Amino acid sequence: MKVLVCNVGSTSLKFKLYEMPDAKVLAQCGIERVGSDHDAIFKYENCLTGDKVGFEKVDIPSYESGIRKFLDYLTGGEIGVIEAVTEIERVGYKATLSKGHFGIHELDEAVLAGMEDWISLAPLHNRAYLAAIRVMRDFLPEARFIGCFETAFHRDIPLERKIYGVPYEWYEKYGVQRLGYHGASHGYIADVLNEYGKTYKAISCHLGGSCSVCAIENGKSVDTSFGMSLESGLIHANRVGDMDTSMSYFLHEEGLSDKEILEGMQKNGGLKGISGVSGDLRYVLEAAEEGNERAQLAIDVFVTGIVHYIGAFAMDLGGLDYLVFTAGIGEHSDYVRARVCEKLSLLGVRIDEAKNARSESDISAEGSAVKVLVIPTNEELGIARRTFEYV
Repeated sequence: MKVLVCNVGSTSLKFKLYEMPDAKVLAQCGIERVGSDHDAIFKYENCLTGDKVGFEKVDIPSYESGIRKFLDYLTGGEIGVIEAVTEIERVGYKATLSKGHFGIHELDEAVLAGMEDWISLAPLHNRAYLAAIRVMRDFLPEARFIGCFETAFHRDIPLERKIYGVPYEWYEKYGVQRLGYHGASHGYIADVLNEYGKTYKAISCHLGGSCSVCAIENGKSVDTSFGMSLESGLIHANRVGDMDTSMSYFLHEEGLSDKEILEGMQKNGGLKGISGVSGDLRYVLEAAEEGNERAQLAIDVFVTGIVHYIGAFAMDLGGLDYLVFTAGIGEHSDYVRARVCEKLSLLGVRIDEAKNARSESDISAEGSAVKVLVIPTNEELGIARRTFEYV
């Protein structure tokens, strides 16, 4: 079966075409700055031959034009890998959330309506996916569309760990609860750890532009730092993370508009908000090395939050076999890994400084009570597997 995996951002499109069940990547494509005239970036690769094409400063004013351009290359001439789009049997999406649909679902009208209903919880993500899905349906009318929702991996978290201290009727009537995200990433980490053995206790740290910590027991999520929305948990590149629920009301009384409050929490918060430098940790680290105290404060807050969640989850798990770092920061920042692990010595965590500096797959020191791993996430492969397996 040929499965096309789509990852949609507010201004980006990423595609990978797999041959399943062998998980062989046939082609991949990335498009940046969708919605721009004369400024978009388009990159396509035939993974069977290694042939590539790439363009900068091109016109891709909409998802429709981006998808059309990708499909033209996918089926065209010497660089294509299929003769017609009808060879694509399933399309899998790393969708965010849908009211009442928390697992893996065929994207029928009820599921899309659920995405519409909960746009307020993920406005940028859900609007982007809804637009791209509807366009892709027109191009691939015979394919089955599967939504691998970011909440799917967390659906088995026990109720006592996901319900808030709100009137119980809010949970029953509105679905107010901790939902969790980054399910494709943490789910992939679980797939990798399952190869080590079926019985284990692990904590996965997905650290990037968006960040979360997930407790995993025997391949299943049992707790997560994310809440009901994406504005929760750890501080992120630009988002506020955990916050006092009365802060919005207080700021409104101080004279800030709803727009100013939302922008502060969603676009100008997190690492960017504290440091005043950037939401990109690399720039924040550079500024801290030059003596910028706010940049150093942002890093300290970031590390402290990660350690707090790891400590809490390790207690809930009743022990820890694996500590995993993944995603952009987790995979590439030896500094953050070292800072986090040095604070976890009480759990018996020890890392080898040389291995950590090289970002080796296993950075554990000899005698460490916990195996510390750096595993590059492969969300697309996880989505391809779930899409293929869907019945």
